[in-house]
Amino acid sequence: MQCVPSYPVRLSSLVMVLALFGLFQAAGAQNGSLPQDAAQQQDATTQPLAPTTPPLAPVPEKASHSETNSSALVLGPGDEVEVTVYGAPDLSGHTRVSSEGNISIPLIGYVRIAGLSSSEAEGAIEAKLRQFKVVNDPQVSVYVKEYSRGEISVAGEVNRPGVYSAMGPHRLFDILQTAGGLSEKASGSVTISHQNDENKPVTVELSKDPAEMVRSNIVLHPGDTVFVAKAPMVYVLGEVIKPGAYVLNSTGAITVLQLVAAAGGPTHAAAVGGARMLRRTPSGLQESRVPLKALLRGKGTDIPVSPEDIIFVPSSRVKDFIAASSVVATSAATAAVYRVY
Repeated sequence: MQCVPSYPVRLSSLVMVLALFGLFQAAGAQNGSLPQDAAQQQDATTQPLAPTTPPLAPVPEKASHSETNSSALVLGPGDEVEVTVYGAPDLSGHTRVSSEGNISIPLIGYVRIAGLSSSEAEGAIEAKLRQFKVVNDPQVSVYVKEYSRGEISVAGEVNRPGVYSAMGPHRLFDILQTAGGLSEKASGSVTISHQNDENKPVTVELSKDPAEMVRSNIVLHPGDTVFVAKAPMVYVLGEVIKPGAYVLNSTGAITVLQLVAAAGGPTHAAAVGGARMLRRTPSGLQESRVPLKALLRGKGTDIPVSPEDIIFVPSSRVKDFIAASSVVATSAATAAVYRVY
């Protein structure tokens, strides 16, 4: 006879089967997920990150007027400009800045650009185009064809001081050549004052070295003022071969013997023992004896001279030394100008 299990026994068996099935399923899921997680971790550590598309570089904002370099060229009334709006030829054109400092652009009206540099004017026009929604992404170019104040002043020791046009690019040597070159009394020091930065003049020392000359040939701008300083000078008068005014070198270091040698030396009629030096002082001209005879024989210590000193070598036929006022008058009236290097 077959034994049929009772209902409680069958129920407990079913529960055990379901429990075992759940355990096997959980174990299989855990075994299957571990390799996948490990693979993902390995991929993350060994494989490089996928390249991403770099974001577009932001367009640099136009510098505000207060942040611009004060020495930059700025637009003003009467300046002639060429405005180009890319992709919109109807908005482009040639115009002049009005007396109020504005220009007129089709569809947007007047734009004030006086006091702005060309790059700032471009930003002002672009902002107005966006404001009126005329162009979605405006790209504007402002080219200055002529500055109404397009002149450079040249003063000081040049042969033709005056005011010269600055149309087109100009450098320091260009404008000095236009002004006739340096005069015979010019020093090697040139001061440039910018129109928008007059409190910070630039001093350039001219040199005969080619490399230094290239560096000193700086760019000039409309409205600049170029001043060539007068060189320090000394004077040799009386019985010398070449009496006159002598331009000191850049260091200004020169002595009596060097100066007399530059003047060609004493003449046969010179009374070298009576040589004198006149020097301007706050209290007037000061006279001192110069032992020129001893210096010419290699004896004694040479005497340094200062700018505006006057060396006078009398004639042996003249017993008395002439008055200081006569020496000054002679130096101004009859002296040629030479250079001492």
